[in-house]
Amino acid sequence: MADDEKELVEGAEDSGEEGASVKKDRSGLFAKLLKFVAIGLGALIFIVTVVIITFKMMSGSGGGAGAAIPQTEAYAAIKPIYSYYDGIGSISTRSRDPTPYNIVASPVLEYDMNDNATQSELIARKVQLIDFFLNYFSAKYQSELQPENRNKIKEEIKELLNTTMLDKARIRGLLFTQFDLFEMQ
Repeated sequence: MADDEKELVEGAEDSGEEGASVKKDRSGLFAKLLKFVAIGLGALIFIVTVVIITFKMMSGSGGGAGAAIPQTEAYAAIKPIYSYYDGIGSISTRSRDPTPYNIVASPVLEYDMNDNATQSELIARKVQLIDFFLNYFSAKYQSELQPENRNKIKEEIKELLNTTMLDKARIRGLLFTQFDLFEMQ
């Protein structure tokens, strides 16, 4: 019996040592797991910080010198390619001045590419368009038709055509292949 008690005591001591080593292994495993989680979290914070700084530099809101690309006309968006209606031809009329100027203009209307409805409407309204341009230019003074006013004229004509004359068609722009003013003698 003494031997049995001795074995039980030794068995209890062994199981205590095994329990302690299992606890040691578990705490070691927990420490390793905690270490990897900390490394992963640190790496994630670092990556997010780098991405945010890079994004701010690229968007120009970071305030870094030279980080933003300057916005000039050279870097502006490229104008889309339009279809052109040049069926109006050359318009010749006189200005409203006391000594009238002869105005010769060849307008070209820009509209969305492959827009068959606009093309059909412009062709159907060709005579109305010619009359519109004759009336428009004959109501203007020579001083209003100077080159520095050309963009204003184009916008005004585009707006008038889109709001008063055209039904479903929309003009996107106006170009002139010819625009001359001659003083009448």
